[in-house]
Amino acid sequence: MPVAVDTRTRAVESMRLGDHAFAHYADDGVRWETLAAFTQLGLAHGDRVVVLADPAVPDTQVLERLAAWSPAAEEAEFRGQLQITSMHALIRPHRRFTAQHQIDRLWEETERARHEGYTGLRSFVDMAWVQDWGMDIEAVMYRETHADALFADRSYAEVCAYDRRRFEPDVLEAMRVGHPVALLERPGDLAAHHSINGLHLIGDADAATAAQFQAAVHDALAAAATADRLLLDLTRLCFLSMTCARTLISLVADAQECRRVDVRCSPFHARLLRRTGAEALGNLALPPPGGNTR
Repeated sequence: MPVAVDTRTRAVESMRLGDHAFAHYADDGVRWETLAAFTQLGLAHGDRVVVLADPAVPDTQVLERLAAWSPAAEEAEFRGQLQITSMHALIRPHRRFTAQHQIDRLWEETERARHEGYTGLRSFVDMAWVQDWGMDIEAVMYRETHADALFADRSYAEVCAYDRRRFEPDVLEAMRVGHPVALLERPGDLAAHHSINGLHLIGDADAATAAQFQAAVHDALAAAATADRLLLDLTRLCFLSMTCARTLISLVADAQECRRVDVRCSPFHARLLRRTGAEALGNLALPPPGGNTR
C-alpha cells in the first residue's frame, strides 16, 4: 500500500535536530538506506547517534551495514559517537516500557551527549521492537504523539521506522499523521504533492528521477492554465540537477497560457535556475537574489 505524500513529507537528508520523523520500508535491503543516511549526516554534524535496530539483527551486522555506507561508522562506534543498542538497554533499570520511562531516558541521553561535547542526540528506532515485546499498539501511538517536549529545544532528533509488512495500513497511516515529519522511503527518491496552492516537489531531481520530475511539472502547468497562476515549491528538494533545471525552464517557456509561475526555492537553486535562463521568462518569478526562500 502506498504511503501518502503531503505537507509533512521530507527527505531524510533534510533531517535536523528538533525533528521527529516517521519512516517506512517494505524490503530488508532498502531498510538500511534511510538509517545509513541519517547516521552519516548525524556523525558529520557532530551529533551523537543512537541506533535501535530490529532486535532480530545482531549489533555486529548493524555496524557492518552502516560501515558499508560510511567508513567513519566503525571509528565513531569505537569512540562512542555512534551507539548501537536496544530498547531493553535504553530504558534500564526499568523492565517495563512506558512512554514516560523512554522519554526520561532519552532526555538524560541528550543531556549527556551535550555535556560530552556533541551538538545533540539523534536516535533511529526500528519499530520492530514493538512486536518483539508484544506491545499494545495504542501505548506506542500515545508515546509517538506525546513526546513534543523532547524536541522543544532542538537538541534531539528521532526517526521511527515502520516495516509495512508488520503493521496494518490503518496503524501506519495513524503513525504517519502522528509525526510532524514523514520521510520518503529512500534517499534519492522524488515525490510530488499537489495542493490547492500548486506543486510541491520533495527529494532529488536528478538523472534517476528526471522523467518523474518532468511529468509532475508538465501536469501542474497544464492544470494551472485556466487559473493563470501556479506556485512551484522546490523548498523541499535536496538536489536539483542542471538537466532538471533546464527542463523546468523549457516547460515554463512553453506554458505561456500560465501567466505567472511563482517559484519558492533555496538561494542556491534560484541561482541555478537563473543560469539556465529563468530571467528571460516573463511568466517566471524567482526569489530575489540574495533573499531568503519565500
